[in-house]
Amino acid sequence: MAPRGSYRDLVVWQKGIDLVLACYEVCHGFPDYEKFGLSSQLRRAAVSVPANIAEGNGRGSAKAFVNFLWIANGSLTEVETHIHIANRLNYITDDIHTSILQRTQEIGRMLTGLRRSASANS
Repeated sequence: MAPRGSYRDLVVWQKGIDLVLACYEVCHGFPDYEKFGLSSQLRRAAVSVPANIAEGNGRGSAKAFVNFLWIANGSLTEVETHIHIANRLNYITDDIHTSILQRTQEIGRMLTGLRRSASANS
């Protein structure tokens, strides 16, 4: 069964929102010509993580919730890829690169645990 209560109570959703804010902040330092390129892709992928957690929770079934958690996980790996690219292009420092990847790894572990829990309770 999907978690009862609000998606806003899920720590993984809260951390996903924090990731979105961090990615938006990072994009401010990108060159102007990346506005519709890497910057847009990174922001959309980051927003997709907590959005899919919320949507899955709102579907009301464990199967749907698990499916949306997988989609959130896919978006998370997309964020990681965009962050690697931004670092290789020297748009972000190694410290920012490491910091965001630590966030994505933590969220990834949380998504895995939540998927397992939701699957076991279905």
